[in-house]
Amino acid sequence: MACAFFGMECKVYMVRVSYNQKPYRRALMETFGASVTASPSSETDSGRAILAQHPDSTGSLGIAISEAVEVAAKDASTKYALGSVLNHVLLHQTVIGLESLEQLEMAGDYPDVLVGCTGGGSNFAGIATPFIGRNLEGKAKTRVVAVEPAACPSLTRGKFAYDFGDTSHLTPLVKMHTLGSTFVPPGIHAGGLRYHGMAPLVSHMLDLGLFEARAVQQLDAFAAGVQFARAEGIVPAPEANHAVAGAIAEALQCKEEGVSRSILFNLCGHGHFDMQSYIDYAAGKLQNYEYPAEEIAAALAGLPPV
Repeated sequence: MACAFFGMECKVYMVRVSYNQKPYRRALMETFGASVTASPSSETDSGRAILAQHPDSTGSLGIAISEAVEVAAKDASTKYALGSVLNHVLLHQTVIGLESLEQLEMAGDYPDVLVGCTGGGSNFAGIATPFIGRNLEGKAKTRVVAVEPAACPSLTRGKFAYDFGDTSHLTPLVKMHTLGSTFVPPGIHAGGLRYHGMAPLVSHMLDLGLFEARAVQQLDAFAAGVQFARAEGIVPAPEANHAVAGAIAEALQCKEEGVSRSILFNLCGHGHFDMQSYIDYAAGKLQNYEYPAEEIAAALAGLPPV
């Protein structure tokens, strides 16, 4: 979702598939006074242009950003609030990793492996960058793994290039791993991970080989979330399920190799507002998505010449 603020009033453009999948999140925002609109909408030039071409569009974060930026740009009293992707947001999120360092010191332990779910990059960078920093300083040697959805594989199948952060090209160009600004991912339930690009800093770190990236299918992520819930009593958010799946895979690898490793991952949210996705999973309604190579190539063909 993307937000524009008119003084104290908050206008939220929520990706249409998430608007439909996550009604309780919408209700919570409306309870606190926000106005929530499914994106693409008929309220903006950007939204109308998408709907003219694709009337049944499920939307994307890139489209929602276009709508919110357009609204903010046309009204001098309105500000646009960015919650992910850009580097200053990643810096704010590092409180997660810094607190983890102190908690591990209290426990007398340190991770051999760190796993984080990855969509736009803010959550992953929040947990990972303090540990990557210690790796670079030669103080530790933690293997870091970013886990993204196979349906939106910007790190594992995207191109490291300059691209727009939104679909209507209202934002500045940034160098990032991208699937192309026109890429519209399938309607998987991990809405927070459905973005065509990756944060510039995270992209740069991958280019330097400071962490590994892998993709997980939707059904594997939910299977991991259910296993975690039954073992720990906490239902993870669909986004967090990707990190859970990655951590379980690392634990099974340890078991296969007969070694002991400390594995750290960030359970970045509960799934209490996402129970419809668990209902659909239990009913066998969810499916895996392997994005066709030709469609990724078509989206990348539209990258701006730099």
